[in-house]
Amino acid sequence: MGKGTVVLAYSGGLDTSICIPLLKEQYGYDRVVTVAANVGQRDEEIAVAEEKGKKLADKHYTVDLRKEFVDRCLFPSIRANGLYEGYPMGTSLARPVIAEAVVEIAKKEGATAVAHGCTGKGNDQLRFDVVFRSAGLEVIAPIRENNMTREWEIGYAEEHGIPVPVNKEKPWSVDENLWSRSVEGGRLEEPDFHPPEEIYAWTVSPLKAPDTPQEITLTFEKGLPVAFNGKRMSGYDLIREMNRIAGSHGIGRNDMMENRVLGIKAREIYEHPAANVLLTAHADLERLILTREEYAFKQSVDAKWAQLAYYGLIYEPLWDALNAFIDTTQQRVNGTVDLRLYKGTATVLGRSSPDSFYSVDVASFDSKTIDQTHAIGFSHYYGLQARLIRSKK
Repeated sequence: MGKGTVVLAYSGGLDTSICIPLLKEQYGYDRVVTVAANVGQRDEEIAVAEEKGKKLADKHYTVDLRKEFVDRCLFPSIRANGLYEGYPMGTSLARPVIAEAVVEIAKKEGATAVAHGCTGKGNDQLRFDVVFRSAGLEVIAPIRENNMTREWEIGYAEEHGIPVPVNKEKPWSVDENLWSRSVEGGRLEEPDFHPPEEIYAWTVSPLKAPDTPQEITLTFEKGLPVAFNGKRMSGYDLIREMNRIAGSHGIGRNDMMENRVLGIKAREIYEHPAANVLLTAHADLERLILTREEYAFKQSVDAKWAQLAYYGLIYEPLWDALNAFIDTTQQRVNGTVDLRLYKGTATVLGRSSPDSFYSVDVASFDSKTIDQTHAIGFSHYYGLQARLIRSKK
């Protein structure tokens, strides 16, 4: 008798595919159950994972998490202007809901252990581990525990007849969901290496984008996008459509040096067309509606929200507190934003909101609604302490 059943978070890629035989040969499990999660990646990617999971594992599940991913992860991220070190998070948002689905399957299958294919150098190991351990399950991570290299994995897959979508010449590691697509590995790890155009799938090169700009209008209700060019759409459909349109204009590429949770600095390449446009529009609308104090404080809240999301700490009590504050601010974030999409950029052209307290009459230089002379007394006291200190020097 072996160790029984282990449930593996499965993507169909190199790392998770070689984990299946490893969990039997090296760890002594009798059954390996794979779980592939649909979080909005391309249909063919789900089909590959399902086909390989059924072929290589003892049992396979494909769980549809698309609506949950939008409602629980992407919508809150839009409201929180979810940027980590300047780029829209995607992979980090998906990992906890995937991990929770794996936990549910583990309970159903009577497994006492769960596994993932993460390395010991990245962030995903922590995002999975915190959810798995919170469920009281043993965590197995063959790639991490055996200190494996990408080259060794490719060789092991070839020896075991496991088809993988990479080779030693193009060892790209790709992660994809509705919100973003990340590409890393191989020579992409070199900061000065110029990435080949072949690594991109969602965006055309801005150099080859249409010469004619496209103007669009996005409508928000309570901080969430609800309509595109006046047509109401579900969140999932709107994000998909924006990925297609913005991607065709070369919008949403990020090639950056990123600081991982462990402190390792890594070169990461992302595609996130819809995220780029929607976050740009949402942030602009907030500046029209929120008060100065609300806006200033929310920026610090958004930054902390992004950090917890990036770390995968969604069970941290502070997470709920931050979301409660953000939800309160978003009740008035209603309105429309007009944008121009052109050769890699999304530029705001104008915005309007029924909840804005902006007054043309008050702000205009041609208006006397506010008597400018009233500011004279205020000006006398402005910077008073600094002036007093300087006068003693």
